[in-house]
Amino acid sequence: MVSRRSSDPRADVVDGPLRPGDHLDRTEDRLDPAVRGREESDGITQPALGFVGWLRWGWRQLTSMRTALVLLLLLAIAAIPGSLVPQRSADPNGVTQWRATNPDLYPTFDALQLFDVYTSVWFSAIYILLFISLIGCVLPRTKHHWKALQARPPRTPVRLSRLADHSETTVAVPEGEDAAGHATHAVDLAEAQLRSARYRVERYDRNGVASVSAERGYLRETGNLIFHGALVGVLLSVGIGGGFTYTGQTVITEGDGFVNSLGLGYTSFNPGRFVDTEALTPYSITLDRFDVTYAPGSGQAGDFAAHVTTRFPGQEPEDQVIEVNHPITMAGDRVYLMGNGYAPTITVRNGAGDVVFSESVPFLPQSATMTSQGVVKIPDTGGEQLGMVGFFYPTVAELDTGALTSAYGDLLDPRLTFFVYEGDLGIDDGTPRSVYALDTDGMTEIAGRNADAPSLELSPGQTVDLPGGRGTVTFEDERSAGAPESVKRYVSLSIHNDSSATWVLVFAILAMLGLFTALFVPRRRMWVKATPVGDDEVRIEYAGLARGEDPAIAVAVADLARRHGTALGEQPASAPVSPANVD
Repeated sequence: MVSRRSSDPRADVVDGPLRPGDHLDRTEDRLDPAVRGREESDGITQPALGFVGWLRWGWRQLTSMRTALVLLLLLAIAAIPGSLVPQRSADPNGVTQWRATNPDLYPTFDALQLFDVYTSVWFSAIYILLFISLIGCVLPRTKHHWKALQARPPRTPVRLSRLADHSETTVAVPEGEDAAGHATHAVDLAEAQLRSARYRVERYDRNGVASVSAERGYLRETGNLIFHGALVGVLLSVGIGGGFTYTGQTVITEGDGFVNSLGLGYTSFNPGRFVDTEALTPYSITLDRFDVTYAPGSGQAGDFAAHVTTRFPGQEPEDQVIEVNHPITMAGDRVYLMGNGYAPTITVRNGAGDVVFSESVPFLPQSATMTSQGVVKIPDTGGEQLGMVGFFYPTVAELDTGALTSAYGDLLDPRLTFFVYEGDLGIDDGTPRSVYALDTDGMTEIAGRNADAPSLELSPGQTVDLPGGRGTVTFEDERSAGAPESVKRYVSLSIHNDSSATWVLVFAILAMLGLFTALFVPRRRMWVKATPVGDDEVRIEYAGLARGEDPAIAVAVADLARRHGTALGEQPASAPVSPANVD
């Protein structure tokens, strides 16, 4: 049926049988007040998505590659606080010291889970969303890529000259051959050359026109999928492997040892949900001595070395050295040197002369010159409980203000001072208390700046009296026991067992290989078409199309034309065409 055109430009719009009634041909029609009024009165109503529609929209947004990249960037940003703030799982002593140094900020940081970044709710949310997004990206693309691998190269375009990278030439038909036969021979030769260059080829000969279609570079998408699949593998390895991972910390003083048992050796222990804490491999580590070298002139500490003796049940002991960034391995556990300091041996006697405390107490360093702070808690004195906050100075020096400090990190003139408190230590109500902090609420200062008695000050081997006849405090000199130094040293060790580390490494290597493949392998299509021109000439066309970024596609087309033209002039049609005799 043919519609009649009216003199009214909108007649075909409204009445034409071949068009919908609301179709507008021209922009000026939309400016017509009558038409615009009709549009406004009718209104444009979009279909309601509904609950399922919104779910589909959300899934498409989440599984887009753009969202995956944003989540990956957010995950990297979210990991930054974990490297700036001490983490409970790796450095609980550092968290304790950070709390003492920043008492006002600590509650806020703790509420934001900045001391447990990698197990926090917000980090886990980003982690899980990234995992889902990558899965949603990889699976459909893998299916599509598999179908593309099974498909034939695309049909040769009718007009190759429309492609940006195109060249053509006309060759004469040798005597004794017809144009169609020579065109077929030329394409046979091109097919062999492309196949030898690792192209997938497909012949499309039709109506006397011979052509070959070739495609290569599927390895690019394969590498891309391997990269994203390896990222999923890394996430799975970390997520599942974390359940079999445990991290623990221990503090060992010179002459003492550590036993790999949850109830005996660890000061803190963070197991994964699948770790059997009753099945830890038994072994022991004894700290024989700790060596520190100091840089001449600056006095800064240089190398640290913990000389230890390790032992498995039923085996001979072994001497090993733990250094910074050079851990030792014990039954799959990596033992790292995390920190060190001084552990003065302190003996406290009550008023009756009975020993109520005698231990080597680790003091936490507060400065580069090893000015250190420690806490002594004495719950059983025969009277009121005692608590002492002490400061240790390896090389004591007095400031202009009269306060003491350490001028050097080595033991040249060690000094120990104490503020003494009396009262309830708060350890009898079952509330966990840090051994490195003393809660003085409810306690009375009996020696120190706010007491009638001055703070206690001791040198190695010296004994001083507690105020009010409460007893004595002795700073033991370890040299009297045959030790090389007057004060013992301690080391803080981190024991880490991560069964997923190998898998993470494997997937990380796969991700790098896949990324390099996706970046450096070009994907392109090439065509060669031979068309007879009369009886004595053949027009040969070469064309290429880049699938993505491929700055060398023009060079590839030119090189194909050059090589093909050379081979076509040298090889007669009667010779068998194969990759072996091309070039």
